[in-house]
Amino acid sequence: MPGEAGHFNASPYTRKGKPMNLLEIRNLTKYYNKSTPALNDISFNVQEGEFVAVIGPSGAGKSTLLRCVNRMIEATGGEVIFAGSDVLKANKHELRRIRTRIGMVFQHYNLVDRLTVIENILHGRLGYKSTLSGVLGRYSEEEKRQAFQIIDILGLTDHIYQRCDQLSGGQKQRVGIGRALVQNPRLILCDEPIASLDPHAARIIMDHLRNICDQMKITVVVNLHQVQTAVKYADRIIGIKEGRVAFNSLPEGLFVDQICDIYGTEIRELSLALGERNAS
Repeated sequence: MPGEAGHFNASPYTRKGKPMNLLEIRNLTKYYNKSTPALNDISFNVQEGEFVAVIGPSGAGKSTLLRCVNRMIEATGGEVIFAGSDVLKANKHELRRIRTRIGMVFQHYNLVDRLTVIENILHGRLGYKSTLSGVLGRYSEEEKRQAFQIIDILGLTDHIYQRCDQLSGGQKQRVGIGRALVQNPRLILCDEPIASLDPHAARIIMDHLRNICDQMKITVVVNLHQVQTAVKYADRIIGIKEGRVAFNSLPEGLFVDQICDIYGTEIRELSLALGERNAS
């Protein structure tokens, strides 16, 4: 049953053998002020089981986009359809239900540092509980079993009872991924999950996200500033420039001209490196 602990390995939904759209963004707009939109008429779909990277310079609207999907930020206009539900029109009860199936991974982890790894991961189950049960930390044995299983998958077994303020940045981010996984999500949104990490830790995080998509069949949408990382890991890349979709295609179609258009001339050195890859 949806929401039941331990059932995070469901098969993708399909219609006549073809993956269905899990997420549909239609004409999404967000204004923080009356003059310049942070998101300007954005539209795209994400299929069930797909790994999508959203790239673009700082201030392009990537974080605003992800936070509008789960209504951490209220959009000004447009539609966000998740698994057939209209997120922007959902009432409080409906939105709580929708959010249980959308995990979120943050750049700065958003953990409770004084709590242990297992306690932070179990917080992912709070959306399924009453306020009293959440405050008292009442978790079933099945929820705990699932949390231990996720900890093992993420390579955190030696840190189960360690406080999160004693962990490295990469370990903290794995805890954040675990907290999202224990929700039994159909979609995980990752907002710049490797921006604060060294290259080795970043590679571990991206490998885990790719494996989660491939093996658990969980759809992943990840904001990245690193173009080369997006090309390496994503099934599809969406480029955002000044709040608009500037690119939406396979990684193989991302060439120097598109990268320069998305990022501007300051990215030219990276673009040339990718151009050499595309020419080879």
